[in-house]
Amino acid sequence: MKKGLIVAFWAVAATLILLLVALPISLQAHLIAGLVVVSCMIVLKFFRAQGVWRLIALALGTAIVLRYVFWRTTSTLPPITELTNYIPALLLYVAEMLCVVMLFLSLFVVSSPLPSRRPPRLDEENLPSVDVFVPSYNESASLLASTLAAAKAMNYPADKLTVWLLDDGGTDQKCQSTDKAQAEEARARRAELQALCAALDVKYLTRAKNLHAKAGNLNNGLEHSTGDLVAVFDADHAPARSFLEETVGYFSTEKNLFLVQTPHFFINPDPLERNLGTFETMPSENEMFYGIIQRGLDRWNGAFFCGSAALLRREALLETNGFSGISITEDCETALELHARGWKSIYVDKPLIAGLQPDTFASFIGQRSRWAQGMIQIMRYRFPPFKRGLTLAQRLCYTSSMMFWLFPFTRFCFLVSPLCYLFFSLEIFTASGGEFLAYTSTYMMVNFMMQNYLYGRYRWPWISDLYEFIQTVYLLPAVLSVIANPSKPTFKVTAKNESMSQSRVSELGAPFFIIFGLLVLGVVATVVRLWAEPYKADVTLVTGAWNLLNLIIAGCALGVVSERGTRRQSHRVRVQRQCRFIMGDKIVDATIRDVSVGGISLRLSQSALPGLKKGALGTLEFTPYSDLPLNQLPMEVRKMSMDEKGVLIGCRFLTETPEHHRLIADLVFANADQWSEFQKRRHQDIGILRGTIWFFSVAAYQTGRGLAYLLGLQKLGTPEQGTDSVSPAAGPAPVAK
Repeated sequence: MKKGLIVAFWAVAATLILLLVALPISLQAHLIAGLVVVSCMIVLKFFRAQGVWRLIALALGTAIVLRYVFWRTTSTLPPITELTNYIPALLLYVAEMLCVVMLFLSLFVVSSPLPSRRPPRLDEENLPSVDVFVPSYNESASLLASTLAAAKAMNYPADKLTVWLLDDGGTDQKCQSTDKAQAEEARARRAELQALCAALDVKYLTRAKNLHAKAGNLNNGLEHSTGDLVAVFDADHAPARSFLEETVGYFSTEKNLFLVQTPHFFINPDPLERNLGTFETMPSENEMFYGIIQRGLDRWNGAFFCGSAALLRREALLETNGFSGISITEDCETALELHARGWKSIYVDKPLIAGLQPDTFASFIGQRSRWAQGMIQIMRYRFPPFKRGLTLAQRLCYTSSMMFWLFPFTRFCFLVSPLCYLFFSLEIFTASGGEFLAYTSTYMMVNFMMQNYLYGRYRWPWISDLYEFIQTVYLLPAVLSVIANPSKPTFKVTAKNESMSQSRVSELGAPFFIIFGLLVLGVVATVVRLWAEPYKADVTLVTGAWNLLNLIIAGCALGVVSERGTRRQSHRVRVQRQCRFIMGDKIVDATIRDVSVGGISLRLSQSALPGLKKGALGTLEFTPYSDLPLNQLPMEVRKMSMDEKGVLIGCRFLTETPEHHRLIADLVFANADQWSEFQKRRHQDIGILRGTIWFFSVAAYQTGRGLAYLLGLQKLGTPEQGTDSVSPAAGPAPVAK
């Protein structure tokens, strides 16, 4: 569907909707109308209606939302003379209206996202030269070896490809620090990484001082390189062999193109996925952004740079003196400035890199705080709604992306509002039980349906609420501080490869147990009020139900901050690949079951192998995707077991040479199709009803698990089993299964 047709449709729909919004009808009529709209949306969803029918369903939902806004604005606010009621009531009203604005911005952005693109053919005679930047600060040499080896193995002419390690952990400033220990550590790091780069045929580059954090590091790389295009990979983002094949061609078909962005795919669960045990079955949090929102932004030439897994045109970057560094989110800021100068971007909806997410809840919150503060900084400094050079659509796209990070304010208001009535009798929502049922219930049902229409296969019901809740406690003060002082935040690198050897309550977990306790007291207050004030039972029941819903989400959050330990030092990837296992003079055919940068699991074709035991040394032989001089990896057997199909062995890689790093990168990262296949297995729309039942059952289990951790009833000193994938200990499986 053309952009103009979409705009025209929404213009006509908006006119008709506005005429219907203020139409005076009875409470009963509104309830019936709301239920009819919900029924129509369910029918259209059942028949998987797309195109115009999908837009009609969203337009019907919009009408109910606007009727709720009209009623909420004209009939529910207490008198301004009652300040104790009016002030919290106004804050709640503003929070609700902010949610409505975000809903409408989302409708504009993602109501009709672009389909996945097919890469254009490469002109083999006129391929542009490419510099690959891997910025680093405090990452280990072993982690960097995997990324650099994978980058070096990308399928592209060697004379056109240069890989750079941009080391900000070994700068002159650090090596000459007055702190002798810090200086010695920096010098040792520089020497180690220089040796690694020499062995992998990668260029090492550092600088005098750590100015402007990651943006300054990348700009230093621009000054010392000459490639036509620049690929950026975070230190823990290893590219597939086909990355450049899938992205370079767009720059020959789009002359004014500055960016080709690809998704960030992660081989390990984030703290919520790991602690709830949902990594194998539920779509990951970032897939809503990369699977739907970026495709929606792409329709309006609004897809932006996400800091890694991207290819950029040097000519465009030089026009803005490199990567922007005013905010701590240099990626989005750079894209905003180049879009304003008339450059275009493209989003390729295929995972072509594999990265690592924060392992601990504390590092997860640190990462999200940086994202939130950086986006608010851009809102303050650049203010996209009035940014000269942007199209109207781009203004709306960037405004949507930045306003999203105001969710801590709305989530906080939704959390404390019912407690204001239950604890202090503040009437911040003046409505009878009947009015609340007619307007709020239909509004919530329609809202759920619209969210399901937009993100059904990429985000299950209530999961967004949980993610927002667990971040709000710490992001709210972070967002408020940057609003008050936008120059205050500084760039902090997200911790990587953290140890999770012990199960424990997160060091940031205490506030969540306190909030849970307050919400439990809210339930007690509900019961007391029903007994003491039966004439207000309708209002008390509605408010108590709201508080109970918050309690369910808060209980699930206790499971998120109760961290499951794991014995594994690196994260496994499922691979089906034929190989041979060599031990002494014996050669046995085998199949690779899963692999990580540290080790591998094999299924042997025969069980009779003399000398096979824990500690035995062997060799893995396989055919690499890349043209490598070796095809054998030394290993040590670490564990053995048997099943109905034969012998299973787990081995640890014995990496001794740079070629071994290249072989490991080929095993783990070379094949991009495995990432897509893994995501597709998780992309299932389980529906609102089944999703709600599933979430409530998970919340009940996780509440108990979190309280057990707090009270010491769980064995905190030992890792729980099966935490790398779904296990019985992880809670109920989704009912869609």
